[in-house]
Amino acid sequence: MTQATIKPLGDRTRANWIRLRTMIVLRWVAIAGQLIAITVAQRLFGLQLELALCYFAIGVSVIGNLIATLVFPENKRLSEYENLSMVLFDLLQLSFLLFVTGGLNNPFSLLLLAPVTISATALSLRSTVVLCGTAIVLVSILATYHFPLITQNGGLMEIPDVFVFGNWIALIIAIVFSTAYSRRVTTEIHSMSDALTATQMALAREQKLTDLGGVVAAAAHELGTPLATIKLTSVELLSELQSWPELAEDAALIRDQADRCRDILRDMGRAGKDDLHMHTAPLMTVLEEAAEPHRMRGKTIEFSIDPTAGDTVDQPAIYRKPEIIHGLRNLIQNAVDFASTTVWVEANWTDRHISVRIFDDGKGFPPYLLGRIGDPFMRRRRPEPASSERPEYEGMGLGLFIAKTLLERSGAELRFANGSEDPTDRFNELGAVVEVIWPRRQLDAQTTNGSTSLGENLPIRI
Repeated sequence: MTQATIKPLGDRTRANWIRLRTMIVLRWVAIAGQLIAITVAQRLFGLQLELALCYFAIGVSVIGNLIATLVFPENKRLSEYENLSMVLFDLLQLSFLLFVTGGLNNPFSLLLLAPVTISATALSLRSTVVLCGTAIVLVSILATYHFPLITQNGGLMEIPDVFVFGNWIALIIAIVFSTAYSRRVTTEIHSMSDALTATQMALAREQKLTDLGGVVAAAAHELGTPLATIKLTSVELLSELQSWPELAEDAALIRDQADRCRDILRDMGRAGKDDLHMHTAPLMTVLEEAAEPHRMRGKTIEFSIDPTAGDTVDQPAIYRKPEIIHGLRNLIQNAVDFASTTVWVEANWTDRHISVRIFDDGKGFPPYLLGRIGDPFMRRRRPEPASSERPEYEGMGLGLFIAKTLLERSGAELRFANGSEDPTDRFNELGAVVEVIWPRRQLDAQTTNGSTSLGENLPIRI
């Protein structure tokens, strides 16, 4: 699974998550509220309402709900168009009720915000714009044209024109603001949810590779002894069957095939045990593992130890956790993608911290994106030719998000910067610089349990 295969879910896909039964229940609640409001306004406050038109509007909603309940199954999920149609119907029905009950003089005109808010959280941007525009037009109509509210004594109930104008302005502002606010927050939540799902998928894939490598290494280890026995026996038979050329030829074939199996198992054991099976390894070994898939991509990857760290033999042994290897691999991949010729990976350690710095000689991070690095599904804001710098896939910021999330889960802190412009600085003329810092007590295997040995491999029992 690469970053190219991970895309954020579209708005139309999310619209299909809503069940028809949910919309029907909400509409029944609205119908009950409308009936109660009309009854209370007529009998308690003595308002003379156009009851025929009011009950007609409510009856249309009731009929629509009954048809939807009887025709469609309970697990029916609405498409984008069906969702838009239902919310638009509710908006028009509520506007008609307000039209026959005083327009913006009716305090329940505030309920016009509900349909547009729902559309902002559940529907696509196009549908949200359609509903928002429709709501603004309806509010403007209700401000001027409506049936008046008449009391039992024939008096006219209406607020001054200046308050009607204020309500009109307030509703328009509320429609625009609530829609934009709900839309933005919902988009952020969905993007983060999609990115975290992609992170879990990447980690699960790395864990499967870890488990597979352990099985391969154990199998190679266990099969080594019987193959050695076969090889020894075939050699002895070959020396004793020199007088029988045909049998000697068969013994030589057995020996050669045993050698071939030995070579295959050696490669399998190296790929499994050296790369994935061991629980701990020296820091530089883990860094080389993380960079292994990107060594043959035409860029030079150089590994070094900070001069202040000490001797190579004193480097810490760290846990080979899938999240650490996959996170570092994504950072190195990003550096290789944008480097001109060379990527440097530098390790450092002290009594309290273990750190890794990844440099490249590319153009560095765009300054206007430095504060947003690590956000998922981050698109370019400026038109740039993506194919010339990163032909592998169109960048969405997901690779860096996965790396940042996985490494922070292991206790690391990440810093992103560009190379220094100071000619005396040793990082001068570098492109992007990424620094990963762990507390040593969380990463160093010797600090945690005092031992880095794995112990004896257990035999496989069938």
